[in-house]
Amino acid sequence: MPETRFSREEIQSFARLSPFELKDKFIRIAQAAQENEPGQKGTTARAMLNAGRGNPNWIATGPREAFYALGYFALDESRRVWTADNLGGMPEKKGVGERFDSWVRRHPELPGVELLSACVQYALDRWAFDKDAFVHELTDAVTGDNYPVPDRMLAHAEQIVRGYIGDEMFDKRPPEGNELSLFATEGGTAAMCYVFDSLMKNGILHKGDKIALMTPVFTPYIEIPELDDFEFDVVNVSASLFAETGVRQWRYPQEEVAKLADPAVKLVCVVNPSNPPSLALSDRVARQIKEIVATSNPGLLIVTDDVYGTFVPGFRSLAADLPRNTLLVYSYSKHYGCTGWRLGVIGLHDDNVVDEMIANLPQPEKDRLARRYGTLTLEPGEIRFIDRLVADSRLVALNHTAGLSLPQQVMMTLFSLFDMLEEGQAYKERIREIVHRRLALLLEGAQMKVSQDDKRAGYYIELDLMAEAERVHGKEFAAFLANTYEPVDPLFRLAEQTSVVLLNGGGFDGPEWSVRVSLANLDDLDYLKIGHHVRRIFNDYASEWQRSTG
Repeated sequence: MPETRFSREEIQSFARLSPFELKDKFIRIAQAAQENEPGQKGTTARAMLNAGRGNPNWIATGPREAFYALGYFALDESRRVWTADNLGGMPEKKGVGERFDSWVRRHPELPGVELLSACVQYALDRWAFDKDAFVHELTDAVTGDNYPVPDRMLAHAEQIVRGYIGDEMFDKRPPEGNELSLFATEGGTAAMCYVFDSLMKNGILHKGDKIALMTPVFTPYIEIPELDDFEFDVVNVSASLFAETGVRQWRYPQEEVAKLADPAVKLVCVVNPSNPPSLALSDRVARQIKEIVATSNPGLLIVTDDVYGTFVPGFRSLAADLPRNTLLVYSYSKHYGCTGWRLGVIGLHDDNVVDEMIANLPQPEKDRLARRYGTLTLEPGEIRFIDRLVADSRLVALNHTAGLSLPQQVMMTLFSLFDMLEEGQAYKERIREIVHRRLALLLEGAQMKVSQDDKRAGYYIELDLMAEAERVHGKEFAAFLANTYEPVDPLFRLAEQTSVVLLNGGGFDGPEWSVRVSLANLDDLDYLKIGHHVRRIFNDYASEWQRSTG
């Protein structure tokens, strides 16, 4: 294949973009290449294979059917209270549990009814809810006829999602005697924004503070600290271990994790399982972080983004082992194929170091915060950080209308309850099998090796082409690549010559010559094709090197 039509200088300029913005450039290149290569009868000769973004191509259908069925029940309840053409009333609480049971019996043919009934019964059995109170919360919330009350999260929904987090993120072993409080947010995206903003607003972090990132990491965690709002001094904790020559382990050396022992490091951000390597933290690293918090840096704050945790059997979050120090961010988007729903939570245990830090602030800082939150209560100093997050998310003044929309909270509740049923566990095993099958096909096509690891989520894979160059052809070939081409040159070639779109691993603070492949958003055999294309591009470089050496 010929070299890319873009000059090295042009490629250098594009490489400054965020990988998600650079992806759009690759898409345009791939589309243009398609148009210039007609197939039979006006069709294109090849399809674009965009494995750049992590939006899965599966959805959880059962809980969605249950949600829609609940909507029909809610409308019946509304019309029962008041009906006039297209006008209805607000669902009534008294007796709604019995009316729900009767409605379920009368509508066995409606899709989702059986699962909805099973979810409701499971919740009643596990938490011993008052039936009218719980069914009314669901019915009224799915209607969306009220503001969120409590604003942080509906009462029953919080208990159910707490149970889901305990099951899936804490390996069914939540910390004893320290309850997890939750704030329902517009996906993990909003959760990230709210956490950084409120830590600054409450004087826990300041401009120029030293924080750490466990890299490679989801790009926004790299870019947010660089904004003029924060200007943090960032320390990278790099996953630089190799399993063998040319095969990265994507594990953290002890000396890298030891950087967190510096008391000047106030916060560490970790995506666990990682993005893009897609590995859960090893037990060794988790123990080392626990030891650091117990000894040299007890005030270390941890933000753990655990969105991919359900893809690793027996996953256990840092929030379970270090509940006092950890802010948990979780999103339902990947597991349930619901990126458009925007469903996430921030979790903080009730006994935590953030509230202690606020209580120990200098008096002028306390006075400033008392003025900030003084319109919410006569004792603003007593407001917990988890509730300050809610207020700050609406600039305090709009706290009375804060909170995630109620239909979203219902969907979150049903997703959580579905997971607790046999059907939900079977679904979980199925999506795990999907990503691992696709990984095997990708590696077969690319003829590349990855380390064997039982903590591999497999939602993404990061392939280090420079390490592969050294593994296959030695250090001279690797040096030729580094001296002759830009690290993103393979991605331009893939887009232009094969219509394959991948992301640059360097944009995640990974190795510059690595590429990220999402294993979630294309059909299985597409990954075999992508692997073949990656290997062809790689072989082209090898041919160019061999020609250059005679």
